[in-house]
Amino acid sequence: MNKYIFIIGAIAVILGGGIVYRVFFLPQEYVPVSTGIVREFTVTARKDRWEFKPDVIEINRGDRVKMRVVNEDDYDHGFGIDAFGVTKRMPANETIEIEFTATQAGEFPFYCSVPCGEGLVDGKKREHADMIGTLKVKDIIQPQ
Repeated sequence: MNKYIFIIGAIAVILGGGIVYRVFFLPQEYVPVSTGIVREFTVTARKDRWEFKPDVIEINRGDRVKMRVVNEDDYDHGFGIDAFGVTKRMPANETIEIEFTATQAGEFPFYCSVPCGEGLVDGKKREHADMIGTLKVKDIIQPQ
């Protein structure tokens, strides 16, 4: 009978430790959040300009993001946001759909993830590495 008391006690200690860790020690950015708000955006890879428009997007932590990403070029591009596990190929002259939840606050680059060449735009050389934008995620959710 004593072994059952020991097992029950051990389980209670493990569960209690998990609850204490979750409530008092788990960093806020790892606590799942959701504002319940869906933000919809259209981002365009502009034809022969090696840029995304808009190149800055602002949202709040916990927002669900739905993006339509339009490739106006006659060659492939890609779209990546490392912080949220987004990476998708954009075939020539097509539109892709991307969805994710902004689980952490900060400024995160989005970029072309497929080498796409270079050219002159308004007399200046532009290339694949210039296809960068910024996703600004504000932390409006207060710690509990």
